Amino acid sequence: MSKTVFQRILLKLSGEALAAGQGFGVESARVHEIAAELAEVHALEIQIAIVVGGGNFFRGVAEQAKEMDRVSADHMGMLATVINALALQDALEKQGVHTRVQSAIEMNQVAEPFIRRRAIRHLEKGRVVIFAGGTGNPYFSTDTAASLRAMEIKADAILKATKVDGIYDADPMVVKDAKKFTQITYMDVLRQGLKVMDSTAISLCKDNNLPIIVFNLNTHGNIKKVVTGEKIGSLVCA
Repeated sequence: MSKTVFQRILLKLSGEALAAGQGFGVESARVHEIAAELAEVHALEIQIAIVVGGGNFFRGVAEQAKEMDRVSADHMGMLATVINALALQDALEKQGVHTRVQSAIEMNQVAEPFIRRRAIRHLEKGRVVIFAGGTGNPYFSTDTAASLRAMEIKADAILKATKVDGIYDADPMVVKDAKKFTQITYMDVLRQGLKVMDSTAISLCKDNNLPIIVFNLNTHGNIKKVVTGEKIGSLVCA
């Protein structure tokens, strides 16, 4: 069995990760790939919590929400995260991993309400917990929800899954000689305005000294590499 460096992690997944190449909705094959990878990590007896975004259905600050009231748009985004959480739960349970969805917005027919002690108990019993509905408040992103939930459950680190292999000083998809940071401080992320997570999420991690590891989800096996201590991606720390 591989030696792991974390006992309890919070994985932040974007909604776009579940849409794969199609950009909209949930791409079933991709969700099952991610679930299979998570099942491997779960087999190492690591406690896994997940916060999932909703950008594959609705982005509160994007073009499609321009004419809308921001609060209504954000509530639609929160509902999108519930759809993603249920898709991921289904895929994980097909891998034989017991999973619970906890929503910050009450919807008792489909998800448990978010109760911190219950979430921790699920993790201790070896269940994967997916946090949906963001923080339950408008104006807060799912990145901020990830930071908040990670603090609440006392996670060892946030694993931020992206489509690039770490943090760069410019968009590596656009700027070909963008410089990669293997390690960077919270203050430098804020100072340079790097688009890792929004500033509220970064500040929250900084105040509570919670490390963030940014890595590429599209390389198979990367989640396992991170939890077993391989040096991939970028580390944000004090």
